[in-house]
Amino acid sequence: MIRKVKSYLIKKFPKFMQKKLVLLYGVIILAFVVLVGRVTYINASSGDEYTRVVLEQQQYDSQTIPYKRGDITDRNGTKLATSERVYNVILDVKALKSDDAYESPTIAALVDCFDLKESDIQKVIEDNPDSRYQILKKGVEYATAQKFEKLTADTENNPDIKGVWLEEDYVRKYPYNTLASDVIGFTSDGNVGNNGIEGYYNSTLNGSDGRRYGYLDSDSTVERTVKEPTNGDTVVSTIDLQVQSIVEKHILAFNEEHKNYAYDGEGSKNTAVIVMNPQNGEIIAEASYPNYDLNNPRDLSGYYTEEELKAMSDDDKLEALNSLWKNFCISDTYEPGSTIKPFTVATALETGALKGDETFYCGGMLHVGDHDIHCINREGHGTQTIKEAVQNSCNVALMQIGALIGKDNLSKYQHVFGFGELTGIDLPGDASTEGLLYTPENMDDASLATNSFGQNFNVTMTQLVSGFCSLINGGDYYEPHVVKQIQNENGNVIETKNPVLVKRTVSQETSTMVKDYMRGVVENGSGKKANLEGYEVGGKTGTAEKLPRDNGKYLVSFIGYAPQENPEVVVYVVIDEVNDYDQAQSSYAVQMAADIMKEIFPYLGITTVEGYEPTTDDASTADSTSTDTAAESTTTDSTSTGTAYTNGTSGSSDSPYEGYELASDGYYYGNDGYYDKYGNFYTY
Repeated sequence: MIRKVKSYLIKKFPKFMQKKLVLLYGVIILAFVVLVGRVTYINASSGDEYTRVVLEQQQYDSQTIPYKRGDITDRNGTKLATSERVYNVILDVKALKSDDAYESPTIAALVDCFDLKESDIQKVIEDNPDSRYQILKKGVEYATAQKFEKLTADTENNPDIKGVWLEEDYVRKYPYNTLASDVIGFTSDGNVGNNGIEGYYNSTLNGSDGRRYGYLDSDSTVERTVKEPTNGDTVVSTIDLQVQSIVEKHILAFNEEHKNYAYDGEGSKNTAVIVMNPQNGEIIAEASYPNYDLNNPRDLSGYYTEEELKAMSDDDKLEALNSLWKNFCISDTYEPGSTIKPFTVATALETGALKGDETFYCGGMLHVGDHDIHCINREGHGTQTIKEAVQNSCNVALMQIGALIGKDNLSKYQHVFGFGELTGIDLPGDASTEGLLYTPENMDDASLATNSFGQNFNVTMTQLVSGFCSLINGGDYYEPHVVKQIQNENGNVIETKNPVLVKRTVSQETSTMVKDYMRGVVENGSGKKANLEGYEVGGKTGTAEKLPRDNGKYLVSFIGYAPQENPEVVVYVVIDEVNDYDQAQSSYAVQMAADIMKEIFPYLGITTVEGYEPTTDDASTADSTSTDTAAESTTTDSTSTGTAYTNGTSGSSDSPYEGYELASDGYYYGNDGYYDKYGNFYTY
């Protein structure tokens, strides 16, 4: 057969024709090889670019549909942080320039609706003639966007407005500006949470973008595909908006009042308050001074003058911002002072070092190691029961109790109460203070003595308030937390943050005894201002002399609770370096705590004493004119006596200020000394 075909070809095509055919086939094959080579080269070197061009020619429309970041609410559902829908104005320059008739009416509409400058729009067009996506304006509100949409929808009167479209977006808003700034935190570009709940629960609050696709099929028919966005979940906090507002109101009022007390400047270096439920670890309110505006967190103009800001480098400003954003309540450490004394007594009772019926003698000073360590009363308290020692904040008695406990047990129970440990709070910045505590190996006798009354070791506010809650609730240490629920966008609960019981710290018997001692502090000791009518309040004051000693810098505090039998709320106030000549006055903290308690107790429905009938003033103090005893000191003299007068002790049964002149600064001045606004008397 093959021979027949070959014979046929030879007969059909002469020899010269055969040569031509071979040459033609060779050229075709060569051209094919060259073409394949060229295609291969193009695909390897510029395939992605050509693919993009082809897809752009096919694509009709493609838009990102942004997700909505979840809300942050208070415990009752009030929004503390939310995302509001806005629009970005996008210009398709290439579409605009596709017809000369489009440019003028489109620019006019942009200027009219969005308050843009014509010169700015022209510059964008000139600089980006082939661009399909130029952002002209961000964050346009719904009403403004609707105005433009209405204009473009009227094609009969406005047929030539082209090349502009509105891209959906969200902007984070904080309806209460500065409220709970430490707890809430803020977001930066790209929905990145910073600090507070925004930072800690960032992945929970965030969702994922959707996308709207539009393209032309082979018949030039518009086909659309939409991938819906997944919105973020809502975080329900334990914060109560009303309680938080009351706390911040009193913090601000105190600092405004004290700005010019003794020196020009801020009312204090820092003032902080935590309100907590001792039965489950929920933080009801948490605030510190100064705070910042969550809607404008990088604004330093309220804290520095224009000249100071101009003189600051970028690093200086960043340092200032980080200091402003830091949550004092969980990140800053300090010596707690006498608020630690109930913990020391509880440790002694738990370890068997005390039974409860012991007495101690205070002569005003105790020699420990190579040191003479003084009591707050340098003349001495005399013989003291345990309750009197706590009530009178007797350093000498507490040092003797510390010696009975011993270094091993004191160090052990510091950790049992959570000092030196991470608290586990669901906020960034949780500090452990592990390196700021002694170990039994490096604790000498003097350190044991000073640790027993709250000096020479550091805590954070969250550590102390969490341990204190276990001290008064029967011994249950709950992990502190600021979030109680996670909800989806429809309001359905998808996760409940149940209280986490971490450990037992003390027995019910020890808790009952220590509460009795602290009730005495408020009834008869340095916490009298917190003895509110209608409520059984217990607590402990604290005054810690800061390092270096003898520099006159103090941190004062008060931690109180109510009711006595089954505590429902704890209020902890810390004031660091109040702006006053004499900072060693725990009465400042007691008064602030009392003012806060007076307002929040009725709101929270705190149990009152049996038979109590609120008056029109509701929750007034039991003895509004009585004042604290001497401010607590540690190892050095104070420049003033710190002795407070009670009713009638200045020569008048009506007023302690008889014979003293009221000055413009709110002080009462006399020949021998003066009263401050809180009724404390100082000698010249």
